[in-house]
Amino acid sequence: MAQSPNVFTTTDSGFETDVVKSSGLAIVDFWAEWCGPCRMLGPTLEKLADEYTGRVKVFKVNVDENPNTPAKFGVRGIPTVIFMKDGALVDQLVGNHPKENFAAKIEEHLAKA
Repeated sequence: MAQSPNVFTTTDSGFETDVVKSSGLAIVDFWAEWCGPCRMLGPTLEKLADEYTGRVKVFKVNVDENPNTPAKFGVRGIPTVIFMKDGALVDQLVGNHPKENFAAKIEEHLAKA
């Protein structure tokens, strides 16, 4: 699980409060323990969470333990990372991508008013 104090876990029951009702940019990683690419992506998201502390919130949702939230967002494969801004879905990346791809998306959405 997450080693960074800047990566938070959320659940089906907490998603609305943690992510949807929060202001600013939030990144949500839909993952599972058995998923190799998910485990490879974890450290990348931890680094980004540390680099963007105070500007971006990073959450993880275990799809095996919380099936409702991924279904609500049409997640068909993992890892899927969605970008939520002020409670609205603004972007997503599916699969394990380089850190630069995530940073570019973060910068793009932080720059938008």
